[in-house]
Amino acid sequence: MFVRTFAGAVAGIDAVAVTVEVNIAGGGLGMYLVGLPDNAVKESEQRIRAAFENSGERMSGKKVVVSLAPADLRKEGAGFDLPIAVGILAAMGRIDAGAVAGTMFVGELSLDGSLKPVRGVLPVAVRARSEGLRRVVLPAENAAEAAVVDGIEVIGATTLRQVVGYLNGEAEIAPAVPADDEPFAAAATHYAEDFADVRGQTHVKRALEIAAAGGHNVIMVGAPGSGKTMLARRLPTILPPLSREEALETTKIHSVAGKAGVTGGLMTRRPFRAPHHTASQVAVIGGGQSPRPGEVSLAHNGVLFLDELPEFGRSVLEVLRQPLEEKKIVVSRARYSVEYPANFTLVAAMNPCPCGYYNHPTKECTCSPGSVHRYMGRISGPLMDRIDLHVEVTPVTPQELSAAAPGEASAAVRERVVRARAVQEARFGGVEGVHTNSMMNSAMLREYCRLDAASAALLERAMERLSLSARAYDRILKAARTIADLAGRADIVQADIAEAINYRSLDRGNWGR
Repeated sequence: MFVRTFAGAVAGIDAVAVTVEVNIAGGGLGMYLVGLPDNAVKESEQRIRAAFENSGERMSGKKVVVSLAPADLRKEGAGFDLPIAVGILAAMGRIDAGAVAGTMFVGELSLDGSLKPVRGVLPVAVRARSEGLRRVVLPAENAAEAAVVDGIEVIGATTLRQVVGYLNGEAEIAPAVPADDEPFAAAATHYAEDFADVRGQTHVKRALEIAAAGGHNVIMVGAPGSGKTMLARRLPTILPPLSREEALETTKIHSVAGKAGVTGGLMTRRPFRAPHHTASQVAVIGGGQSPRPGEVSLAHNGVLFLDELPEFGRSVLEVLRQPLEEKKIVVSRARYSVEYPANFTLVAAMNPCPCGYYNHPTKECTCSPGSVHRYMGRISGPLMDRIDLHVEVTPVTPQELSAAAPGEASAAVRERVVRARAVQEARFGGVEGVHTNSMMNSAMLREYCRLDAASAALLERAMERLSLSARAYDRILKAARTIADLAGRADIVQADIAEAINYRSLDRGNWGR
């Protein structure tokens, strides 16, 4: 009357194997759950009893003890319904105990016995494979998501009765198969938006190309209607396609967060996240009572777009400083901590002043000089220092809007970006955690960003005239390295430094002079 099977508990973007032990014996009635279950797990008893009755099964009349090990790990969510139910049926002799060995189960039970999809299935399947298990049984709606994991059999079922029949050899369920690579590759570069749709704004497109090539953060400052949002939404179209490893990691994050769109398998496009400026600190950074990834992690390997940047809460903006530097978020609690990756490209947009028309070529600004400086002051100096490229966006002229010839297509820009990224991959091939120029540390800057006398003198004059910080100095060097990579140059020349300095012209110390 004792059976052992397996389940999975999500921790961060990974999963932990949970051993589900079921023992049925005399000496009492009811079901007892031990092993730090949360309320959702404790309520599984009522769901399991109803599912048994509506599936033609009956709960044991004896004492049922279910242990979830390790006992010091808190178990959360309704995904433990199916493994507990299967363990009980096996202990009652309704399922062959040998059939549940080497199998991980995950799924929520409906009262009628059907299986509901759960979040975090992809990391659970990865954990099952690493534990040496041969298969995972889960809701059919989650099957395509888990099937991307090689080396493990994925069985998708719709009801508890179907699971029982499959384990007893009375019914067949074909294992789920992963999607083909060809549609994956085709979807990775197919977007509804395109850079060719944007008229004019040549200098802004150039800045976004540099940002895409080197992984640099960028802020666009311009009047309403100048095209900031339109340009930002087209940045993913010039980024390199997701590699298989990046796609797997990105899909794991969205799976843990329970976001729609991952049930069809691997994500094919780089994420583009654009939270509203009323979003809370927890929504942007992540955490909560039951920690989940925030917007910065959902944008991992993609773009985080913050429109109307000064309208975000000061606390929200300041907590962005750490993930911009460390490329990760650590959420700490009294008993545990979880880590979420957050390697994203930040694209911010804002008006130049409260009325929106400071430095506008045709419209007059109604703001006082003091109000302009106070408005820009909502963005702290340390945060602005972490943004590599500052771009002023001017309105497009009627002549540019009516031009018949489209602009350069995203595909052409993406080819140059991919070539520049390939140079960086070769450069940083032996360094863990460094893939683009924006991620270089001080030692790498000294090695890969050597300047000749003229370039060094130009940068020194700019530092004094613009009152730039030491961090801004490093950002200029990183941007110059990317500009040289796009041009196919091994060495940084004076023109690269000059262009990189030009992208610091919106520092608050220089703004409005």
